[in-house]
Amino acid sequence: MPILVMKFGGTSVANLDRIRRAAKRVGLEVAKGYDVIVIVSAMSGKTNELVGWVNETSPLYDAREYDAVVSSGENVTAGLMALTLQEMDVPARSWQGWQVPLKTTSAHGQARIEEIPTDNLMDKFGEGMRVAVVAGFQGISPEGRITTLGRGGSDTTAVAFAAAFDAERCDIYTDVDGVYTTDPRISDKARKLDKIAFEEMLELASLGAKVLQTRSVELAMRYNVKLRVLSSFEEPSDEAGTLVCDEEEIMEDKVVSGVAYSRDEAKMTLVSVEDRPGIAASIFGPLADAGINVDMIVQNISDEGTTDMTFSCPTDQVARAEKALNDAKAAGTIGFEEIIADTNVAKISVVGIGMRSQPGVAAKMFKVLSNEGINIKVIATSEIKISVLIDRKYMELAVQALHDAFELEKAA
Repeated sequence: MPILVMKFGGTSVANLDRIRRAAKRVGLEVAKGYDVIVIVSAMSGKTNELVGWVNETSPLYDAREYDAVVSSGENVTAGLMALTLQEMDVPARSWQGWQVPLKTTSAHGQARIEEIPTDNLMDKFGEGMRVAVVAGFQGISPEGRITTLGRGGSDTTAVAFAAAFDAERCDIYTDVDGVYTTDPRISDKARKLDKIAFEEMLELASLGAKVLQTRSVELAMRYNVKLRVLSSFEEPSDEAGTLVCDEEEIMEDKVVSGVAYSRDEAKMTLVSVEDRPGIAASIFGPLADAGINVDMIVQNISDEGTTDMTFSCPTDQVARAEKALNDAKAAGTIGFEEIIADTNVAKISVVGIGMRSQPGVAAKMFKVLSNEGINIKVIATSEIKISVLIDRKYMELAVQALHDAFELEKAA
């Protein structure tokens, strides 16, 4: 039988009623003749609660024990979903990551998938199981320890299973009915996109859009997985949601496809760093070793042999970044006067594959922000995106102004 992968996010399985609703959707697909692999997240809010307990217990925690704690939420959901399906007379069984097994690297908290052997699940499908409910977000390291794939990792789990099992498609069920030009909670003019290119979705995901995890889009693009984002709260329909696909399948020709934002950003500056060859490697090497996700980087003009180095990172990694840099300073690897951390910034980005051939997007973006009295602190660009750091208090104003200026409420 053909295989379908269905992933349900935290809001879609937030309580028993919603689990029953999701299970009914699974039952409809089974009735169509599919063997279904269901990937589930933890119930809404549960992972944050578990992370909070870890941080309260040990601020500089052992990442292996962090994974042991925070992966437990998905196990609960998987078992409840399997039980619900069984009550519907659908042959179902729950699977934790180590039981599949979903094999990963040893990078706890940010593990990468290395292999998903298909024998176990395929044998059970052959024996009459119709639904395998798999706990998302988790796997097993070569050392036999539980690992997690990073926040939002259930998306990556789903796409990886779709690729490994050559699924007909991968449906990602969430609390929104597709991918929008921006967050509808900020702009009531936000428009749902019927299709979006892999590259655009990858940029939006990496820039703060919460619809899909970045690595899930990377995997879908690499293995050409048919990926659909849709709501678990709307009636089933073949036209529902947004299709994430190759650029060649996109009919619209908008220069900018969307405006993304991230409010959980921090701007960190190392003051009076020695300006010499290799200094950047000496700074960002320890940050990489500490697992800091550095994004925008700016180096100021050298002044009498020293320079300032500025970069952005998530706010929850500031303390870890400060420790890594101070340790490097104590070891004599780098020298600087002080670290200045500004945790009251937000990142705003415009994204679109049309930017490759259309000049003037940056100028228009900067003029719009200037007209609203918004100062730009840092700028970063790529072929299809422009990002800026601004004061967080102006975040919603900036998103609305840019969405209006690029007329994203209108289809091409």
